[in-house]
Formats: sequence, structure tokens, C-alpha cells
Amino acid sequence: MDAKITLSFDEQVIKQAKEFAQKNNISLSRLTEMIFRQITSKNYQTMDELPISDWVNMVAENRAEYTRTPSRKQIKSEFFDSKK
Repeated sequence: MDAKITLSFDEQVIKQAKEFAQKNNISLSRLTEMIFRQITSKNYQTMDELPISDWVNMVAENRAEYTRTPSRKQIKSEFFDSKK
């Protein structure tokens, strides 16, 4: 079940996060949920222990690059197309 919350962020961070989410075909809500899920999935004691802290900083500074791994179907198709 989804629940709503209200968060406040720096305006520039919001703009960059929205752009990042849009480029990756994900809603800002789901992106935020993914980050929160990462934070809460382990028993971290400090912010420095979070494995996503560097990634979050990159997003905030507009340096993050998210790439998707091609599906097996795409890889297979590219292979057979290259043999033609």
C-alpha cells in the first residue's frame, strides 16, 4: 500500500533529480522509494556506511550516469544482425 509524505529539498536538487528520473523513465517518487529502500534494507549505523551515499552525491551534483544492461533478447538480436 502506498502512503504519501511531504519532503523539502533544495530547489536545484529537485530539478536535477526530476531530470534524472525522467531520463531513466522512472517517477521521482519511485526513485526516492528506491533510495529509501536501499537505506533501510540493512542495519546501517551511520551515513558513511550507506553504499549509495556517493551515488546520491553524484545525482545531486548532476554527475550520475545510469546505464541499463541490454536484455538477452537484445543481445541475441544484435549478434544475429551483425552476422548478416
